[in-house]
Amino acid sequence: MPVSDSKFGRGQQAATAWDGSEQAVETVERPVPPTPARPGPSRGRQLLSWITTATLSRAVSALVPLALIPVTLSHLGTELYGLWTAVIAITAMMAFADLGVGLGLMTRLAPLRVSDDVDTARRYISSAYAVVSAGVLFLCGLLWLLAGVIPWSLVFNVSGPTARDGQIVALVCLTAALLNIPLYLVYRVQYAYHQVVASNAWQAAASVAALLAALGAVLADLPPIAVIAAVAVCPPLVNVINTLWTYGWRLPQLAPRLRYVGQRTVRDLLHLGGLFFLTTLVMTLADNADPLIIAHVLGLASVTAYAVPAKLLTQLGPLVMLVNQPLWPMYGEALARGDVSWIRRTVRRMTFVSVLIALLPSTFLVLFGDRLFAAWLPVPVGSRSLLLGLACWWITMAAISPRFMVQNAAGLLRPQLLGYSLYLPLSVLGKLYGVHRLGISATPYIGVAVYALTVAPAAVYGYRRVLATQPTTAAAAPSTLVGTSPRDVKE
Repeated sequence: MPVSDSKFGRGQQAATAWDGSEQAVETVERPVPPTPARPGPSRGRQLLSWITTATLSRAVSALVPLALIPVTLSHLGTELYGLWTAVIAITAMMAFADLGVGLGLMTRLAPLRVSDDVDTARRYISSAYAVVSAGVLFLCGLLWLLAGVIPWSLVFNVSGPTARDGQIVALVCLTAALLNIPLYLVYRVQYAYHQVVASNAWQAAASVAALLAALGAVLADLPPIAVIAAVAVCPPLVNVINTLWTYGWRLPQLAPRLRYVGQRTVRDLLHLGGLFFLTTLVMTLADNADPLIIAHVLGLASVTAYAVPAKLLTQLGPLVMLVNQPLWPMYGEALARGDVSWIRRTVRRMTFVSVLIALLPSTFLVLFGDRLFAAWLPVPVGSRSLLLGLACWWITMAAISPRFMVQNAAGLLRPQLLGYSLYLPLSVLGKLYGVHRLGISATPYIGVAVYALTVAPAAVYGYRRVLATQPTTAAAAPSTLVGTSPRDVKE
């Protein structure tokens, strides 16, 4: 659920804040700084530049996992590669570990950028880093404390020599992923302050660094665990450099400091991030359960047969997200003005664009993917029926994404939370049965069917609810918190 920043109109405005209960909780009159409204063509040009750089960045990031597959698969072997894939699925599930604070931070920074309230913005940034870092350090300590008692071989359904590597691979990858969570906050700040091109470039650089590290480790004939570790530590290292560059040069006025951490900003971030946390948790668990399901039903070798084509098509998800991400603030601006017609028109266009982004490469892979894999990889993976199912899954996700973006901009998360809460148990049960009876190719088809019955109706309902409950007044003053006064924020 990507976030960025939003702009508001001028003059005397009414602030209407929305929470997860879909009710307006506060309406007050406040003056807004005289920020000139951005004309339509300027907004369109900026959005186009953001989408273009996001697409290029994701293209680079998508090529890296493809290049890593033959290098790492041949060096690690099928069993260890399957174990690594299963661990990566768990690391992806840890996206919730920031408690939604990153998403809440972007939401809060957006209006503060418009009002040029640097002091309050710095308090939010400092508080976000403090909260997330404290949580990550606690989780890292807990992970290493319990590492000796966790039944890793049972978790990953692995035995023999590979079982001995399970604990090491899990600790290395999980620790690196945890440490990367507070470091990832820099991307939230960059998007909120229109450093979108730089943000996309740094994310692409992290992927390229992982590829170079893997190639170097393989060419040096390092042990397989060292290759996995080299790939795992690259994103945190690149994000450290990005953080120093951003706060040292591009946005030094926003550099986090411990003295700027405040109780009220912490409470507000945790409150706002609560629904983001729950929604992200359920979505992440639902979207990353497939390798674990296949491992328990069919074994790690089957995970590899599923994971390679799935990893290929999974790159479509972040690309669709990055294309839609810049629209979050623009939807927020339009919602504040009650510009429902622009929202409807833009959602239709972005639905078409998103589906097209997913349709073109997935069609190519459905038609030629089996032959491509046969010529490219040392072991047989995937099938045309599996590729078709994965293509249907990502096309479905792409079609729904713009409607969820509108709900995120309005802070209306309960419909998608309800939809995914139904999808998670139903899809897991359905996939366990389907994989056992029909094999790995059944996995994406079951996902699409359950998604169409649970998440898609919730998306449509939430989208219509947002547009039907628009306030008749304009947006909130950018410098105020929901339910707080400027005096409360600046402690």
